[in-house]
Amino acid sequence: MAWMLRWLPGLQTLLHYQRNWWARDAMAGLALSAVLVPVGMGYAQASGLPAIYGLYASIVPLLVYALVGPSRILVLGPDSTLAAVIAAVIAPMALGDAARAAELAALLAVLAGGFSLLIGLARLGLLADLLSKPIRIGFLNAIALTVLVGQTPKLLGLQLHTEGLARQTLEIVTQVLAGQGNMVALALGGGSLAAILVLRRSHPRWPVMLVCVVLATALSAALNLHQTVGLRVLGPLPQGLPSPGLPGVGWQDAVHLLPAALLIALLTFADTSVLSRALAVRGGYQVNPNQEVIALGLSNLATGLFQGFPVSASSSRTPVAEAAGARTQLCGVFGALTIAALLLWAPSLLRDLPIAVLGAVVMAACLSLADFRGMAALYRLRKAEFGYALASFLGVAFVGAIEGIAISVGLALLALVWNAWHPHYTTLVRVDGTKGYHDIHRHPEGRHVPGLVLFRWDEQLFFANAEVFHQQALLAAQNAPTPTRRLVVVADAITDVDVTAADALLHLHEELVRYGIELWFAGLKGPVKDRLRHYGTLETLGEHIFSATAGYAVNQYRQTYKVDWKDWDES
Repeated sequence: MAWMLRWLPGLQTLLHYQRNWWARDAMAGLALSAVLVPVGMGYAQASGLPAIYGLYASIVPLLVYALVGPSRILVLGPDSTLAAVIAAVIAPMALGDAARAAELAALLAVLAGGFSLLIGLARLGLLADLLSKPIRIGFLNAIALTVLVGQTPKLLGLQLHTEGLARQTLEIVTQVLAGQGNMVALALGGGSLAAILVLRRSHPRWPVMLVCVVLATALSAALNLHQTVGLRVLGPLPQGLPSPGLPGVGWQDAVHLLPAALLIALLTFADTSVLSRALAVRGGYQVNPNQEVIALGLSNLATGLFQGFPVSASSSRTPVAEAAGARTQLCGVFGALTIAALLLWAPSLLRDLPIAVLGAVVMAACLSLADFRGMAALYRLRKAEFGYALASFLGVAFVGAIEGIAISVGLALLALVWNAWHPHYTTLVRVDGTKGYHDIHRHPEGRHVPGLVLFRWDEQLFFANAEVFHQQALLAAQNAPTPTRRLVVVADAITDVDVTAADALLHLHEELVRYGIELWFAGLKGPVKDRLRHYGTLETLGEHIFSATAGYAVNQYRQTYKVDWKDWDES
């Protein structure tokens, strides 16, 4: 029973459920459904799918996560971050076939769920760390721009026949200059977008999206705008709930979708873990990140098996549930049941909903993704990290979401290797009036202990930087202001030494011996010494060459060699 409660937190919630929570969860669920319906349909269309699949993808993950999710009020569902990724992957494969696009999207959800389960069960959550802050900022800005451009034709009443950000932008401009478009669509969509953006700031608790959807749908139906002015509307939704089944696509399609599924698994885990931890801190409870990603994987897996598409935690809908007073995951269950009731008994209610208004809903959500201030801050704080963000932005926007992320992650890993290959190193000197030993480049006025060189190396020692270490340590000994008797490697930052680097130490020792110089170490960690001992390196270097700190190394040197040296703090 204990293991069941651990892996099915929803059962534990039911066992300890308080009666006074019921009304709050029910009202919060109704408020949540008012946002889930328009947003779910809008994100489905932004993903290149019919709107009905957005409702399917809103029902299933809420029910599954309520049972297996560790967070109390986290809301899962279609997400603007994923919409452009899904559309970019499935559109070229579906070739305009809506049924095939739905099957591919469902398979993508199943594969992403499988990757999430693998990450959670193997405790590989650190893979999400590859998506660093600069890469995520660039990615989100590119996704926001891509989705905004993709939704603009809906707002203007245009029909596009091209793919890709640049080509779509050119076609929009060409059609607008040619006088094409629908002014009614622009009025309804533009008005809805303006209302959502303004009222979201001034009255954040108002269900602005729902109000815009209801008013626009009522106006469209009353004036029969679809027939009279050619306004594109949603049309009737299929009645009933999604049926379970395996996506009917082949193995070649599955293989083609694997990179996108892995990217989605990493993106959803990164988003969900951040939001889940924030909710746990506010709620005074703890969540297991591995359990969180497993719950996310099961939710995506179930969503794909019930005609949905990949979902993630929502940073916009979760606050709706929280502000409405939700206490547990039953809030999500009530929200899911409300959508299910709509599909069972009133699917025709939304048949006259203007597509332009759905586009406005998606555009409003995507504008909250954009973080151009973050890009500017990166440029001001650190140009290299701005470069990663820019590479991510340009790659995702103009090459593709998966390719862009791969390029930017590759650049970041190359930079990591380069920095480890060419780490910081310096010679340490004594500065009068200041404790310790300090970088000579920052303190050129510092004094050298005669005959002693303190050479600090600020990185692990491995095959890529072993030769650099060898050369620079030798130069430090040769360029000292007085003839060197002992070179002390200040090794506090050295966390590992591989076999190649151990050989480099032996070669350095041999060269120093030829010059009559001793090789010592200060601050070298015990595990690193054990490794050198295991390699047999200490059989040549000796066991007596270690000092606890640079200060002790200086004192040991002065005990061995009587040098003309008086420290500033010696009376």
